Amino acid sequence: MKKSFEEQIAELEKIINELENGNLNLDDSVVKFEEGMKISKECNKMLENAEKKITILLNGEDGEMKEENFETE
Repeated sequence: MKKSFEEQIAELEKIINELENGNLNLDDSVVKFEEGMKISKECNKMLENAEKKITILLNGEDGEMKEENFETE
């Protein structure tokens, strides 16, 4: 089962805390770093997909709905 964005972020925060504690040996630190990078990329992809899905519906001049991409500032 695929984890939600929020679950992924919580897992990433856990990994960051483990790395910051400095209690891991080098090999374990590298494994955790790789895991964190994978989660980070997955979260980024989720955000990109969500941004692509967001649209603003506007009434066109002829009464039809017009769809435009949502752009963040």
